[in-house]
Amino acid sequence: MNAKYETNHTGEFLLSEANGNRSREVGVINATAGKLQPGTLLSKLTSANAGTVTANGGNAGNGVFGAVTVTNQAITGTYLVEITAEDADGGTFSVTDPNGALVGTGEVGVAFSGGGLSFTIADGANDFGTGDKWTIAVNAGLGEWVPYDDDGANDGRRTVSGVLYNHADATEADVEATIIVRDAEVASARLIGLDDAGRADLASLGIIVRD
Repeated sequence: MNAKYETNHTGEFLLSEANGNRSREVGVINATAGKLQPGTLLSKLTSANAGTVTANGGNAGNGVFGAVTVTNQAITGTYLVEITAEDADGGTFSVTDPNGALVGTGEVGVAFSGGGLSFTIADGANDFGTGDKWTIAVNAGLGEWVPYDDDGANDGRRTVSGVLYNHADATEADVEATIIVRDAEVASARLIGLDDAGRADLASLGIIVRD
């Protein structure tokens, strides 16, 4: 006979909390987090919002792709920038987000802003041709929440900053969720991702883990 397992219920891990829901805050779960259960240990991103540009090796043009500014409106993942119409000393390009959605179009030599990204592509000695392209590896979400990972990137996710109170599905987009961030008692058996380092992080927040 197969055993039947249930996921954690909302707030099931919570044994007690400060009066007036002072233990809780509403936070934004980063779109990279996927589906999360109540009791998941969370971290707040403290180092993000960066974009790294890589030019396609077969580009005809040799103009300079300027520095990329990334805001929280961007999506973590790989954006595609592609020349869609060529012109002497210029050209038109499209910008597509990691989900394949068109976020805007722009012109070479003119500042672009859209989809949480801002940049300028400068013309070079060799004009750009239709199909010239670049990828932008984007790390967005400064101040947003992701699952705790003590072995993960050094961008805040190695430190527990709270515990997810309710279910959250951040498979396709950022979502808001309630997070226990201070002054509470929680049951270790109902926590997801707990380790010794995480237990210590919780204690520093006034969140006491009971076995």
